Amino acid sequence: MTGRMIPEVAQLNRASSLVRIPPAEGVPISPRVRRIIDSPPMRRLASISQLGMVALVYPGATHSRFEHSLGVYLNSLRLLARFTGDASLNPPLDARSADAFVLAALLHDVGHWPYCHPIEDMRLTGFREHESRVSEWIDQSELRQCIEQDWSCEIQDVVDLLEPAKKSAASQTSPIPLAFLRSCLSGPIDIDKLDYLQRDSLHSGVPYGRNFDVGRLIESMCVHPNKGILAIGEKGRTAAEMMVFARYVMFSEVYWHHTVRSATAMLQRAVFLMKDKIELESTFKLNDAQWVTRLVETSNALRGTSLGNPHPLVDGLFGAQRRLYKRVAEFNAIDAVEGQSVEVHRQIARRPYWWLVAASEKLATRVSSMTGETVVAEDILIDAPPVKLEVDINVDVILRDGSFDPSASDADVNVDVSGNADARVTEKQSRPPLGVTLANVSPVARALARQQFDDQVKRVRVFVHPDKRDMMSRAVRAHGDWSQLLIDVVQSVDNEIV
Repeated sequence: MTGRMIPEVAQLNRASSLVRIPPAEGVPISPRVRRIIDSPPMRRLASISQLGMVALVYPGATHSRFEHSLGVYLNSLRLLARFTGDASLNPPLDARSADAFVLAALLHDVGHWPYCHPIEDMRLTGFREHESRVSEWIDQSELRQCIEQDWSCEIQDVVDLLEPAKKSAASQTSPIPLAFLRSCLSGPIDIDKLDYLQRDSLHSGVPYGRNFDVGRLIESMCVHPNKGILAIGEKGRTAAEMMVFARYVMFSEVYWHHTVRSATAMLQRAVFLMKDKIELESTFKLNDAQWVTRLVETSNALRGTSLGNPHPLVDGLFGAQRRLYKRVAEFNAIDAVEGQSVEVHRQIARRPYWWLVAASEKLATRVSSMTGETVVAEDILIDAPPVKLEVDINVDVILRDGSFDPSASDADVNVDVSGNADARVTEKQSRPPLGVTLANVSPVARALARQQFDDQVKRVRVFVHPDKRDMMSRAVRAHGDWSQLLIDVVQSVDNEIV
């Protein structure tokens, strides 16, 4: 960084003006940062859960978006300290760049609202994602005045980092290294993931997300010599490999735990049933308690109407007694039982949410005819990987000697997250490239990169009302199995659409 450090970086490792957050970390708080975190938009994040439905399975996972934002902010300072004076950045980091980056770290979740991730996965018509709301929160609150008075960057600099789709014409010639800083905020390895994997693991009471060395990763970070984005040096390869595996296990055992997904599927169906009554646009500035109150009130108002029956779903999640739907079938993309499991996953994964609802309704009709009992549409939920894929895990690795790892063949050079290899190498290159991807040098990353990350950890599941699980299971077994029933339902729904 040219010139002196910004005050927050200078405060790192000093015992002054610190806020303590788990696990026993001191977060430097300057007067201008204090004004940001004390503003209403940031205080609201203290009342929004980081993990939502996960707390129904892991009771300790009640930490807030505010705590996470402080952790990401702390990582931004560590990263700025690492790149102070780094001549490979063009344009170089200066006070304006550093201020914009710190603010982006602090405010990256300010557009969040309760349970927004599962509801965004539904992709409802006319619905905008939380990342696109950051500029509104700044413009419509005291954050604008705080930034204009205390910080050396422009508000548009922060927006350019957090909302690339809204980048201004001036951003094309910005004095800020936008590509690099964006990759530090959102990429295969970024300051957001460095915090949430460890923090979510800590509060969930599991070790899976804490078994990688954050300090080593930050020390090994560098600027990719060709792309101008964040990469890691070879000394950070093991730490990066451990982080990739930590993320895989956290998704498998926490974020996509089958009971967490049962609760998530219940919430999604309830919102879908009430989407025209709940006025979602009016809920974006609510905290968790206010949002749940709105959902419960709307559900109660619909009792006895012909507009669906969300009450068992809402009451099972937020009522006096937890009553979650039960798993009766599960399918993934890698374990086949007579070929059926893989085929069900292939047919259903990444379908639009409205299609999943249509399939669930048809499945309920089929099961009702099998049992001779009443099975209503809301008694069966199909949960599947959403349309939106997770970000690539394949970070670039810059080797010490500027060459490829000897074990990586020419045809393996460009393994990407979808599992394709670019084998169009026709002759030996006269000069070795400057780097490889993590999949080239890590067996763990290679295994995950060769098959879509989402297909490894996100499964297709069928959940049913707890009072009707045994009755449905007996009926389905008597007529075949869930695999064939689901495949028949898929074909029926698709035929109706055509």
